[in-house]
Amino acid sequence: MKNVEMSVDGAVLTIKVDLSKEFGPSSTGKTIIIASTEGNVTIPNRPEKIGLNVYRKK
Repeated sequence: MKNVEMSVDGAVLTIKVDLSKEFGPSSTGKTIIIASTEGNVTIPNRPEKIGLNVYRKK
């Protein structure tokens, strides 16, 4: 994962992303990647999965 922190408190998932970071352009070059789980990942200590991408237009 890039720039993604997840925590679970009971049944509440909290996702933390630092919006000031950048990881360069997407593969198409149209957007700048800010955070990504890089595919679907399992939520800590839970059976659910999450897929997250945070980006902005170039």
